[in-house]
Amino acid sequence: MTVSPFGGNQAPNGAERPGEYPYTRGISAEPGPWIMGQYGGFGTPAETNARFRTLLEAGTTGFSVALDLPTQMGLDSDDPLAQGEVGRVGVALDSLADVETLMEGIPLESITQVRTTANAIGYIWAAWFVALAEKRGVDPSRFGIFIQNDVLKEFIARGTQIFPPRPSLRLSTDVIEYTTRTVPRWVPLAISGYHIRESGGDAAQEIAITFANAIAYLEAALERGLAIDEVAPSLFAFVSVGIELLEEVAKLRAARRVWARLLKERFDARDPRSLQLRIFAFTAGSSLTAQQPLNNVVRTALEALAGALGGVQTMHVCAYDEAVGVPTARAATLALRTQQIIAGETGVAETVDPLGGSYLVETLTDELDDRITTLLKEIEQRGGALACIESGWFQDEIAQSAYAHTLAVESGERVVIGVNRHRSDPEPIEVFRVDPAVEAAQAESLRTVRERRDGAAVAQALERLGEAAGAGENVLPACIEAVKAYATVGEIVGVIRAVHGAWRETVAR
Repeated sequence: MTVSPFGGNQAPNGAERPGEYPYTRGISAEPGPWIMGQYGGFGTPAETNARFRTLLEAGTTGFSVALDLPTQMGLDSDDPLAQGEVGRVGVALDSLADVETLMEGIPLESITQVRTTANAIGYIWAAWFVALAEKRGVDPSRFGIFIQNDVLKEFIARGTQIFPPRPSLRLSTDVIEYTTRTVPRWVPLAISGYHIRESGGDAAQEIAITFANAIAYLEAALERGLAIDEVAPSLFAFVSVGIELLEEVAKLRAARRVWARLLKERFDARDPRSLQLRIFAFTAGSSLTAQQPLNNVVRTALEALAGALGGVQTMHVCAYDEAVGVPTARAATLALRTQQIIAGETGVAETVDPLGGSYLVETLTDELDDRITTLLKEIEQRGGALACIESGWFQDEIAQSAYAHTLAVESGERVVIGVNRHRSDPEPIEVFRVDPAVEAAQAESLRTVRERRDGAAVAQALERLGEAAGAGENVLPACIEAVKAYATVGEIVGVIRAVHGAWRETVAR
């Protein structure tokens, strides 16, 4: 099929074309498929390594590492607070030894992207892969690491923050500064709207709050002496793609336009790459239902189609069984095949912005642009992202939106097939279960690491890390030395907590 690269309709004279500012229609005029990745991780590093190898053999070109909650919260697997959660919703990683096992037999330089949920511990994730590359004798610039590292959204929508907002922002900025200056190929920050949307925010809130957080990160990076055109080209936006197909396409188009305008007008960015919003789309986990779970195959296919039509750069498709547990290997493979079928069989990847010129899509794009811009102005009037986090205003706005959504589902105003319409008896499906023995095995592995490492070297590295954090230095160099000595996540976080304290929630009035 031969299709114009400008979409279904040739752009008339004077009309915006793909690859042109403000990039509503796409950041490139060249059509092509996105990077296909799958999010996975459970149990021990060895089990997750086996799953990743299966996905790589199936044709994925990148993958996202799901970390279990103790790891995300800076807890070691044998910490009493981690009991019952080790390896449950992701893989347990306690030290560099676990990362070595996780990546065993996977050539770093052959992977397009390794993504992760590391946010409050983004600096540890960066340190792990710098250290791993050094041990393998591989230049870190030869492979791609994608660190979510957006700790601000944790305070708003997800809850795995460890330290108060301002020191948390500082640690995320440490990662941005270090990678920008030493490994510029890496993505040091994915400004994340996904969890804002998953927590109940609407399309405009998702993008506006995400961009408000981005402003905070960019301003912090500029204060470190970095130039906007050094930082902005490396960033990604991590967004949800939900079931309302046309609105989601319009949201992606509006987001690119607002971002380009923001970077040009507020930050005076000159490099076109700074103005071009790269998007990592993740189909909406919140749209999946435990009732009639095979319906989720249809939902995720439509959401993935929205991402393709909206011109994303990389994408993950949820597995149909995620509403009942960690995806089975069969469901994860089908999710990957969903992307491959859309990219290879439908023809949508052969053109840029196929829905450009549609009256409805263009109208929705303009409306979302207006709503996002208005909300950004209100956030600015309230003092910016940090002030809105500290006052609880962001959290309250999303809670109100989530409540309205729930009422609409319960009343039947918003149709959810299998839940409030066309219900039926439960359907038996295979459910993946994490072996309860994982927790004991991981704790034993951690004990072995502690026994075999050089205790004096660990103590010295942790002391240096504490000094760096206390002096306001970038903690990455000291953290790299600590992970190379096989200091654990809990030990590293404990040292920094002693400097910065822990977060306590503020409730909006």
